[in-house]
Amino acid sequence: MELRDRIGQALKQAMRDKDQGRLATLRLINAAIKDQEIAARGGDEPAALGDTEIRAILARMVKQRHESVRAYEEGGRVDLAERERAEMSVIEEFLPRQLDGDEIDAAIDRAIADVGAATIRDMGKIMGKLKERHAGQMDFGAVGAQVKARLG
Repeated sequence: MELRDRIGQALKQAMRDKDQGRLATLRLINAAIKDQEIAARGGDEPAALGDTEIRAILARMVKQRHESVRAYEEGGRVDLAERERAEMSVIEEFLPRQLDGDEIDAAIDRAIADVGAATIRDMGKIMGKLKERHAGQMDFGAVGAQVKARLG
């Protein structure tokens, strides 16, 4: 089942269950997807986004909520931080499982071995291999620093 269909089914189920918090988050997801489609269209027809693009949108939404949680907690607004966490958990249902630290280390080691990397100049090849194999499963900003540390 395509990701868009899974989101649509979850939206319908949330309506049936009268789960207002989940419903609001699912509507935010749909709105973000539609906004991206409108921005990507060239003519009058909206461009249909694939699962990869939708996952990227969802990953951005999760990242935004992480930042919001941090800001709300620093500001003493625990109630708003909890609401952001609830939204984050709904969004994460549609993303692949995130790799833990050991799995990320193993993935980096395997990518370095596959590419035959020896110097920092090979970092682009390693990151490309990781993105190809583990799209949506790790924070590539943090992983880039780990790869750099191993090669440097």
